[in-house]
Amino acid sequence: MNMKAIVYTQYGGPDVLQLAKIEKPSPKDNEVLIKIGAVVVSPSDAAARKGAPFIIRFFTGLTGPKKSARVLGTEFAGQVEAVGKDVTRFRPGDHIYGASGTSYGAYAEYICLPEDGALAHQPANVNHAEAAGLCEGVLTALPFLRDHGKIQSGHKVLINGASGCVGTAAVQLAKYYGAEVTGVCSGRNVELVKSLGADHVIDYTREDFTRNGETYDIIFDAIGKSSFARCKKSLKQGGVYLMTVPKAAIVVQMGWTKLFGGKRAVLATTGLRSTDQKTKDLNYLTGLAEAGIIRSVIDRCYPPEQAAEAHRYVDTQRKRGNVVLVMGNNSGN
Repeated sequence: MNMKAIVYTQYGGPDVLQLAKIEKPSPKDNEVLIKIGAVVVSPSDAAARKGAPFIIRFFTGLTGPKKSARVLGTEFAGQVEAVGKDVTRFRPGDHIYGASGTSYGAYAEYICLPEDGALAHQPANVNHAEAAGLCEGVLTALPFLRDHGKIQSGHKVLINGASGCVGTAAVQLAKYYGAEVTGVCSGRNVELVKSLGADHVIDYTREDFTRNGETYDIIFDAIGKSSFARCKKSLKQGGVYLMTVPKAAIVVQMGWTKLFGGKRAVLATTGLRSTDQKTKDLNYLTGLAEAGIIRSVIDRCYPPEQAAEAHRYVDTQRKRGNVVLVMGNNSGN
C-alpha cells in the first residue's frame, strides 16, 4: 500500500521538494504506526534540503540525499493507527507528538517509530499543529537554558531572535524559571514577544543590544545572528553565551572559555540528545502546556501540496514562531 510523502532526490532550492507516492510503512513488534497530523517546517529541514552547511551531509548524504533521508521532517504530532505486538506505552487512537531525529521521515502521511523513541502523549488542550510547534521550540530551548545556561530565578536573560520558533519557546521558559527576560526582535514582532511575557523588548533595527550598557547572566542567540566576541561585554562575569547554529568560531571559543574564561561560550547539539532525554522533556512540556504555562506560536500552516512554498517562506528568515505542514486531520485529544 502506498502513501503520500514529500520527497527530494537532490540538494537545492524549495522546488526540489515533490509530492509523491511511496510505500506505507508497517510497524515492527516494538514500533508504532503514526498517522501524521502536522509537521514543523524548520530551518534545519531547509538546511538539509540545501545540503548546507556541508556538515549536515554527514547525516543526509554527501553528494545527494541518501534513500533513508529523502523524506524530511522531524518534529510532528499525529494519531497512533497501529502498534506492534510488544508495544505497551501507546494504543491505537492515542494522540502523540515527538521527534524522529536524524532519521527524518515526517513529511509523510505515516511514520513508524520505536515506542521507546522520542514520543509522548500530546497535551490535551492543543491541536496537532500546536503540539508539533511546541515540540520543535521547546526541545531546543529547554536544554539550552536549563542544562547549559543553568538558568535560575532572578537571572537576567536576553533572547536574540525572540520571535522565532526557538525564541518564542525560550522567552516563555525563561519567565517560567523566574528570570528577567529581554527579547530582541524586529519592530513588527515587539507586541508578540511582549505577549509571551518578556519584561523588555529591543527592536534590533533601532537599537544594538551589545551597545546599551546592559549586562546579562545568559545571552541565548536562538538564530545565530550574533557572536560571542560581539556579546562578551554584555555578559556578566560568569555569564554564558548560548548559540544554536554550528559555526567554527564558537567551537574554538567553547574550548578556550572553558579553560580560561570567566564568561563562557556554549554550542550544544540538542537534536542529537538521547531519546530518553527528549522523552522526559516532552512529558515535562505536556504538563507545562496543559497548565497554560507555555503556548505554541503558529505563523502559517500549509497543505502538503505547498511544501515548496512553506520552505520558501522559512528561507526568508522572517517567520514568527512556527511554520507547519498540515498533513491530515489537525485534531487534538
